[in-house]
Amino acid sequence: MMSFLRFLIFQLSVAVGTILFGGSCIVAALLRVPDGPHSTYALAPRRWGRFALWMAGIRVQEHGVEHKQGAGHIFVANHLSILDVLALGGHLPWIKFVAKAELFRVPILGPSMRHAGMIPIERANRKAAFGAYTTATERIRAGASVGVYPEGTRGRAYPLRPFKRGPFVLAIQAQVPVVPMFVYGVLELAPRGTFRVYPGTIHLHYLPPIPTAGLTHDDRDALAKRTYEAMATCARERYGVVSPPYGSA
Repeated sequence: MMSFLRFLIFQLSVAVGTILFGGSCIVAALLRVPDGPHSTYALAPRRWGRFALWMAGIRVQEHGVEHKQGAGHIFVANHLSILDVLALGGHLPWIKFVAKAELFRVPILGPSMRHAGMIPIERANRKAAFGAYTTATERIRAGASVGVYPEGTRGRAYPLRPFKRGPFVLAIQAQVPVVPMFVYGVLELAPRGTFRVYPGTIHLHYLPPIPTAGLTHDDRDALAKRTYEAMATCARERYGVVSPPYGSA
């Protein structure tokens, strides 16, 4: 009963947070407030994420925080739940997410994301997808970092799934470091297919940045493999999670 009640509270807090913090981005845009690391657009995702997780009784523990310091990184993470979106949004500095275009058509949420500088991507449209990465490059050159989920859609288990190459094309195009991340704990806190949310801890592991300076488009697969293997090694050594070899699926 308590887990179901917590689920309702969590859903309500996500909705309220979207209205409050997302609405602040819309108002800031109407007032022509400039973007920046301490602007409304940078603070809104952080406040939204932390508020919703706090209301659900969920904590976030960060590991390797020294690897997230600085500006203009591409954070590459596994994707399992809205909880990991909230955790990353709540703890990454001046972050812009590359997100599926459908989210930008949701009332309030969509305009809020657009004004906050998030980047819509039409995965089925190759030309449009690469246009999104060009926009992301512009955000990075302005000093922001970008968060991407190379698996594409949400997974149902912790072993890593095949990576799409687009995020690594972006990293090479922008010539900025890739920071691999492994997120653990979300499946236990909000099991898929249930209306339950449990209190607990999400673990965010920031791994050593992988430089891209001097890499070319032909290096995208090698960069994706190196990132995958860093995340897979963390998952195996920390939690006993074994992922398929890179490129096996």
